[in-house]
Amino acid sequence: MASDTTSKQPEAQKGILGWIEKTGNALPDPVFIFFYLILALVVISVVLSLLGVSVQLNDQILAGLGEAGRARFGIGDDGVISVASLLSPANIQQLLTQMPSTFTHFHPLGYVLVVMLGAGVAERAGLFGTAMRAGVRNAPKFLLTPVVALIAMLGNHAADAGYVVLIPLAGVLYAAAGRHPVAGIAAAFAGVSGGFSANIAPGQLDALLFGITQAGVDLLNPNYLVNIAGNTYFIIGLLALYLPIIWYVTDRIIEPRLGKWTGGVAPGGEADQDDDPNAPLTDGQRKGLKWAGIATLGVIGVWVFLTIGPGTPLYNESADSVTAALAPLFTSLVAGFFILFLAAGTAYGVCAGTIKNHRDLVGMMSKAMGDMAYYLVLAYAAAHFVAMFGWSNLGLITAVTGAEAIEASGMPLPLVLASLVLLTGFINLFVGSASAKWALLAPVFVPMFMLLGVSPEATTAAYRVGDSATNIITPLMVYFPLILVFARRWIPGFGLGSLTAIMVPYSVLMLIIGFIMMLGWVYLGWPLGPGAGVEYVAPAVGG
Repeated sequence: MASDTTSKQPEAQKGILGWIEKTGNALPDPVFIFFYLILALVVISVVLSLLGVSVQLNDQILAGLGEAGRARFGIGDDGVISVASLLSPANIQQLLTQMPSTFTHFHPLGYVLVVMLGAGVAERAGLFGTAMRAGVRNAPKFLLTPVVALIAMLGNHAADAGYVVLIPLAGVLYAAAGRHPVAGIAAAFAGVSGGFSANIAPGQLDALLFGITQAGVDLLNPNYLVNIAGNTYFIIGLLALYLPIIWYVTDRIIEPRLGKWTGGVAPGGEADQDDDPNAPLTDGQRKGLKWAGIATLGVIGVWVFLTIGPGTPLYNESADSVTAALAPLFTSLVAGFFILFLAAGTAYGVCAGTIKNHRDLVGMMSKAMGDMAYYLVLAYAAAHFVAMFGWSNLGLITAVTGAEAIEASGMPLPLVLASLVLLTGFINLFVGSASAKWALLAPVFVPMFMLLGVSPEATTAAYRVGDSATNIITPLMVYFPLILVFARRWIPGFGLGSLTAIMVPYSVLMLIIGFIMMLGWVYLGWPLGPGAGVEYVAPAVGG
C-alpha cells in the first residue's frame, strides 16, 4: 500500500524561532536568493573597487600565497590586494567563458549524483524501509537519536558521502520506527555537519586541515612539524559533549514540535512498502535482506582487498603517515557507497520482486536523478555565487582585515582563540568549504598565534569548533539545499525557514559548548593530542 506523506505540517514556532521560521519562509526560493546575492556582490565589488579598497599584505602572507597565489589575486610587487570589480572585462570574460566549468566543477555535485544513483535503487527497491523495519522492530525507540547522532559524527570519515548517505537514511529509520522522519534528518544533519570535527580518531579532515596548518607554520618556523594526530583528544571531547546535545534537542525540542508521524515508512508515496513498521516481513523480503547483506559484505571485501592486496591501489605506500597513506581509500568511498547500494539494492529487489528486469533498475536510477532536479538548479546558482565571491578578492580581504583586528585587540590567550571560534563561525555563514576558509585563514592566524605563544594544533582546534557549529543554519552551505530536498520528500512544502528554525537550537548549543570547551581546554593546558600541547615555545635565537 502506498504511503500517505500528507502528514500535518509542523505547528508554528513561537518566540525567536517563530520569527526565524516566519522570516525565512517569507524569503524567495533559495535559487533566487543566490541570484540576489550575486547582484549584491557585483554592486559591492564595483563600489569598493572604485573607492580603491585594498589591504597591505605582510611578507609572511605573501610568502604563503606564493607566485601562483599572487597572480590569482592580482597582487603586485608592493604586496597590496585590492577589491576586484566583477564588472571588469576580465571577470566578465571569466563568467561567460567558464560558466560550464564553474557549474560542473562545483565540489559537491559529483558526490551527490554518484551516491544517489546507487542509493536511489536501494531505496526504491524497498531495501531501506525493510531493513530499518527489521532492525528497529524490537529496539527501544528512545535510543534511535543517540545511535543516529553517533553514526553521523563517526561517518565524517567518509567525508562528503555522509551528507548524501546518512541523512536520508536517518529519515527512513525514524519513519520505520513510527517517529517523525524530519527529526531523524535533523539529528543526522546536526551530527554530520554540526559535529563535523567530532570523532573518535583522526581521519581525512585531519589530513586536510593539518596539511594547510603546516603551510602556515612554515611561514614562521619551517623546522616545526605539525602532529597529524594533534587534535585527537580534542575531537573525542567534542563528540562526548555533542552527543547528549543532539539527543536532548532532537527528543525534547524538535520532535515534540513536529508532532506524531502518521505518513508511513516511504517518502514520496512510493509503493511496495508496508505502512506498519511492525508488520512481519514476507519470505521474499527476508531473502532479499539476506542477499543484500551478502552483496554488502562482498563490496566491503573488494575494498579491503584493494587496500591491503597486491599493488594496494587504495593505499599509498610512499606516504609518510598512515592517515596520508589511506587518503586514496577515503577518496574512493563515494564510489564505494555507489557500488555498495547498487549491489545491495539490486540483490534485495530481485529477491523481493521489486526489480523484475534491467528496465526496472534503470527506471529507479532515473527517478533518483529526478529527485535531484531541484538541487541541480540550486547548485548552479550556488556555484556561481561562490566562484564570483572568490573572483572579487573580498574573501581574502575580509579574512586579513579580521585577523589584524584580533591581533591588535590585546586580548588574553584563551579569548584570542575564542575569537577565532566566533570569527570562523561567522565567516562560515557565507563560505562553507572548510579547506577553502582554512587555506585563507591559516597563513594569517597560525603564524600570528605562534608569535602569541599558541601552538598550531590549538589554532586548528579553535578553527574546527567555529567551522562546524554554524554549518547547519546557513543556506549558503553547499549541502543545505540537499537537506531541504530530503525534508520535502516527507513534508511537501517544507520551507527554508522551517529547516533553519529546526537547526538553530543545535547550532547555538554546539557553538556555546564548543566555545566553553575551547576556553577550558586552553586555561587548563590539557594536551590536544599525542605530543601536541596548547602552548608554542619559539626556538631560542641562535639555537
